[in-house]
Amino acid sequence: MRNYIGNEITLMQYIFLIHGIQVGAGVLQLPRIMAEKVGMNGWIPLICGWLLSSAASLIIIQIMKKNPQLTLMDVMTTYFGKFIGKISSILLLIYFSIVSFTLIQKSILFIQVWLLPGIPSYIIMFLFSVPTYIIARNGIRIISRYAELVFFLMLWMPLFYIVALNQNHHWAHLLPLFKNIQQGLMATGSTIVSFLGFEVAFLFYPFLKEKKAASWGIIIANSLSLLVFLFVTISCFLFFSPDEITQYYEPTLSMLKVVEFRFIERMEIIFLAFYLFILSTTWIPYMYSMAFCTKWLFNKGNAKNYLLLSLIFFIVIMYFVVPTFPRNDLLSGFYEKIGIIFFYVFPVFLLIYSFIYYRIRGRITK
Repeated sequence: MRNYIGNEITLMQYIFLIHGIQVGAGVLQLPRIMAEKVGMNGWIPLICGWLLSSAASLIIIQIMKKNPQLTLMDVMTTYFGKFIGKISSILLLIYFSIVSFTLIQKSILFIQVWLLPGIPSYIIMFLFSVPTYIIARNGIRIISRYAELVFFLMLWMPLFYIVALNQNHHWAHLLPLFKNIQQGLMATGSTIVSFLGFEVAFLFYPFLKEKKAASWGIIIANSLSLLVFLFVTISCFLFFSPDEITQYYEPTLSMLKVVEFRFIERMEIIFLAFYLFILSTTWIPYMYSMAFCTKWLFNKGNAKNYLLLSLIFFIVIMYFVVPTFPRNDLLSGFYEKIGIIFFYVFPVFLLIYSFIYYRIRGRITK
């Protein structure tokens, strides 16, 4: 058993940490994806995705409540032995590596398209690495504080969409409200990946001070993310026609082109520049999770050293392999499938096993 006391986070930090991970680059494309799959009833699978993610989150919390001072790797070691514990840490390391690399790469692609089209990807990766290392090297407490700070600093950003909707919106785009309900339910699989991020509770539950409120905390985090997804999606649905919205790769940014002031134009560029802070709250916790799993696997060294090596490795990859949206979409599809299996399906079996494990253990001790 390893001691994780000394780097505790508050309930608020825990909420904003999970919420920050969930609200990332996917929001920029989510309205288009929903429109392609369900039409203007894309809000239906979002609510269904929230229900499933909340259920999966509560299952994870129930598992961790039985082992309040352990991470998932420690739990797997307790239940199945050291070998399985090592395997689980390797699998988590691979998952967090792919996710963090994919998210950073997608952020870089957005910057190259909208802000800095002539800058090589490895240069932007280097620029990202400096603040990422400065924040993440200090551990989960500082990362959580950063996520909390970004949340409150960016509360003004929905005003961009309100201004855009004042210039153009049509409520008729949402009618009929309950068309293609069955199709909407079938598209839930496309939305549950948007709520991935709650899985970090497997690693950071031991650091939470108010563990009794962990269930409420993770539900609040999922609910905040749902509100953001619904607000952005419905705003785009009101602004674009059903046929028009599918023609924009990032409708969330494209609709802001109509927002102009006398002293500034191209407000979507300003929006994206500030949105980088929100994007960073997605990849920074995943980067630290990757370093955390590496430290746990080798049981020596400091997580910040593994973090630095990972960032250097990502820069090298960006130098030799030029990122593209098709390649990034392939990586996204790969880790999304893994995420569904690992954090929606696997926790159910692990919870059942934990009940059996402790019941048998209780009989033996008697």
